[in-house]
Amino acid sequence: MGMTLSMPDTLWPLFAANPHLTRELPSIAASAIMIYGKVYKGIDVGVMPILHTFNGKLEFNSHVHALVFARDLRSPSQSGESIFFNNSIMRTWKRLVIALLREALNAGCLVSTLTDRELEHLLRREECRWWSVHIQFFNGKEHFLQYAGRYARRPPISERRIQDVSNGLVSFWYKDKRLKRPVTVVCTVTEFIDRWAQHIPKRYRHAVRHCGIFAPRRWNQVAEATFLLSGQRRRPNPRRLRWNVSVQRLSGHDPLIDSKGWQMRFVKHLPPVAA
Repeated sequence: MGMTLSMPDTLWPLFAANPHLTRELPSIAASAIMIYGKVYKGIDVGVMPILHTFNGKLEFNSHVHALVFARDLRSPSQSGESIFFNNSIMRTWKRLVIALLREALNAGCLVSTLTDRELEHLLRREECRWWSVHIQFFNGKEHFLQYAGRYARRPPISERRIQDVSNGLVSFWYKDKRLKRPVTVVCTVTEFIDRWAQHIPKRYRHAVRHCGIFAPRRWNQVAEATFLLSGQRRRPNPRRLRWNVSVQRLSGHDPLIDSKGWQMRFVKHLPPVAA
């Protein structure tokens, strides 16, 4: 099962200006899903949340895609339970996000152009609104990873969408989901770089998190039972590729083949020659 947990666009600037809060969104999304499983179903849930911060226009649009594994968490044929399922997770997700922002506001570490009074008014207004939580059923985990996993590795915009770069301006297109047609965006080079740069994660930041039964410390304890319940066979860990195989895949040339076509092999280390 795949879930997309989003928020009103009025909160996007707050998370864009506060990256330390944005990094907490995957954990919050996982907590909202795991709370539902524990409270209403009495089961443990495995969640792999993936943070997504951009839309077609390269605007900051913070939301979370999540791969969820749990037996009988929700039956797709039960419409009444489906509505309760969506609303329960949505309310928990909304409450936790608002609590995160309000805690940062009270601690004086929420960066914003709004005053504290305006921020509190904004939070009270948004916690009364309906937030979107979209549920999808995929044909296996590979289907989800092809859909959501690309956000973890691909750049915010592909080169084919850039139409022109000239006179200090950049024009690119995106697909407008409401108009259902491509729309062109024109901005300066500086603005384009700023839009792009805000979506680049910091070094050593994980794009995919593992929570619940997928947590590293827990997985070894429940892995066999998880594969048994899902009716799947656990695959052995792949063998580590040699360094020359990786280089050959990238360059098309085996670095261990010399200029005469002979296979090179290690003989011994030579000490450095003194100058």
